Amino acid sequence: MTLIGNILWFVLGGFLVALLYFVGGLMLCVTIIGIPFGIQLFKIAGLALCPFGRDVDMMKDSGCLNTLFNFLWLMLGWWGIAIVHLFLAAIFAITIVGIPFAKAHWRLMKLSMMPFGTVTIPKRK
Repeated sequence: MTLIGNILWFVLGGFLVALLYFVGGLMLCVTIIGIPFGIQLFKIAGLALCPFGRDVDMMKDSGCLNTLFNFLWLMLGWWGIAIVHLFLAAIFAITIVGIPFAKAHWRLMKLSMMPFGTVTIPKRK
């Protein structure tokens, strides 16, 4: 079922979302200061490419540097990405057919809100 969901996601716009995250990550990696933020955009792009069958988990004891970078991430306006995914999740959740895509956007919202100190893991059954 996850393969079908990932194929539908890829065809119906997931590739474009992942490509935009990847290009944004490349643009941030041009500067030395932006490299940590660019790497996080690559992590979000990986989840945006195949969100089904994976989940987002916060690492325990990830350290104060991740907290500082998450604070900078939010203060620099990257929370806008999370709001877009929340809005898209709400739109997809209106229809029964769109509920799996709403859950995928919810996972992307969780990762894009605080990407430092989080990992994507295989979904638990």
